[in-house]
Amino acid sequence: MTFNDINLLAKEKTPFLFISDFKAQNLKVILLDELQNEDIEFAINENYTKTIHPHFLKKIPLAFSEYKKKFDYVIEKIKSGDTYLLNFTQPTKIESSLSLKEMFSFANAHYKLRYKDEFVCFSPEKFVKIKDNKIHTYPMKGTIDSNIPHAKDLILNDKKEMAEHIMVVDLLRNDLSIKAKNVKVEEFRYITEIEAGDKKLLQVSSHISGELDESWHVQLGDILKSLLPAGSISGTPKKSTLEIIENIEGYDRGYFSGVFGVFDGDSFDSGVMIRFIEKTKIGYTYKSGGGITLDSDAKLEYNELLDKVYLP
Repeated sequence: MTFNDINLLAKEKTPFLFISDFKAQNLKVILLDELQNEDIEFAINENYTKTIHPHFLKKIPLAFSEYKKKFDYVIEKIKSGDTYLLNFTQPTKIESSLSLKEMFSFANAHYKLRYKDEFVCFSPEKFVKIKDNKIHTYPMKGTIDSNIPHAKDLILNDKKEMAEHIMVVDLLRNDLSIKAKNVKVEEFRYITEIEAGDKKLLQVSSHISGELDESWHVQLGDILKSLLPAGSISGTPKKSTLEIIENIEGYDRGYFSGVFGVFDGDSFDSGVMIRFIEKTKIGYTYKSGGGITLDSDAKLEYNELLDKVYLP
């Protein structure tokens, strides 16, 4: 499948499920009418009912010493001006008695996807929503354990977190402006609470919007192509930052930090594929990470990476 195929399907108002890997090189498009023939499940629900489950994941993390070597490399690249913000991710081995199908069933999330017996994601982060000729994106950047005293005030007043968030918002404003007019920030740095296994996390998001032509359906594929990879899980400037990610992470993100979405024949909604578990020959791998800037602290970033390893 290609982005042009998406243009053609949307032009005909044909409903479909769209899945893209991080690099936007491997696209999967499944017609909703044919989904029952595939071993694929998805759910998009901003008002889901939270269910309690007792299942937690055993983490077998990358050693901090190994993480820090790569972290220090990223910092050097920032100092040399090759990147200002880089979303650095790493895989964590996990153990669980659950199947991917069971994980999908248990998880509480706005965006859930299980792709066959290959991977599952349960994401709190919207990518873009298009409705009534208007496009919206909601980048998430900034995470803190809600149990920390005065957690909300701490993260909203943290200069490093503020700088990181501003860079992502600026990147997404520019990305939307490629195809949209009158792009503006509707809401800047608001807090959402995320269930994270045995703890709760506070995440900082912003809401950015723009106006599209009435004929946006016929160029939906082009719109998606212009926005990928998603700015919140790559960095800025995007081109050189992607090159650094390729050099330093040391593993293939695959569909992790890609996007999936649904076109219902009239509107489009999509999520960033974070909170991601992949089934491999040697067991389950959980992929996670966070944004690195010049002011980042290696230990805090390492802890954040592990905090994001959970079944919500």
